[in-house]
Amino acid sequence: MESFGSRLHRAVDERGPLCVGIDPHPGLLARWGLADDLQGLDRFTQTVVEALGDRVAVVKPQSAFFERFGSHGVAILESTIRQLRDAGSLVLLDVKRGDIGSTVSAYASAYLDPSSPLYVDAVTASPYLGVGSLAPMFELAAQHGGGVFVLALTSNPEGAAVQRARTADGRTVAQTVIDEISQLNRGATPLGSFGLVVGATIGDTGHDLSGVGGPLLAPGLGAQGAGAADLRAVFGSSLGSVLPSYSREVLSAGPDVAALRAAADRVLADCRAVLPAR
Repeated sequence: MESFGSRLHRAVDERGPLCVGIDPHPGLLARWGLADDLQGLDRFTQTVVEALGDRVAVVKPQSAFFERFGSHGVAILESTIRQLRDAGSLVLLDVKRGDIGSTVSAYASAYLDPSSPLYVDAVTASPYLGVGSLAPMFELAAQHGGGVFVLALTSNPEGAAVQRARTADGRTVAQTVIDEISQLNRGATPLGSFGLVVGATIGDTGHDLSGVGGPLLAPGLGAQGAGAADLRAVFGSSLGSVLPSYSREVLSAGPDVAALRAAADRVLADCRAVLPAR
């Protein structure tokens, strides 16, 4: 089976370096004139799929905003995933799961096994029980051509206390995560299937991302405060591996389909102006 890294590389070549989140939180539903209920959730996601599913390389639903409606919300998430895949987008499910043993194996089966109704192209994961605890995710992803994006340097101010803490060998916790993911991608071409999440708002990280060999997801662009030009300071010589991620900056343009497409086109142009041509 073709690897996620290869599929992502091709999708970015064909559609451009852009990931758009689907984050149907109450404020956005209200801005669209929708009720904060299942009908509003369904209308919101259907509109985003119609507007962007056949245009954007990666779409990133945030699982929590569907889970808050219980089983019916998860059913809408399952339908959204299917529709996005049918439209040709890669689906990155933002779940930030992390656990040990049989539990992380169950999470892997839920999202990375093609027999699951929640099967997606890639997921986000938390490494703070140890990167090795995520091995079942990495293994199942590799088996079925999936990807895993592991949190490394996040934009929230609370993250620094853990991520920038020093380990016994002098590296930060974040650098140990970066280095372990780099090992997983060793030898992969044209792009490894195991990525990192590095916030676009954090400026010069002081960390070495040059050997990762996989995609670098950069959330925090747009409404969260960072602009495409800020990617240079964060990623430096690793800009060629960056997958910029926008949510509210694009979604706030809805519910008009044409306006959503125009917003996505605008931020994509901003990113193309900064990222190296491929």
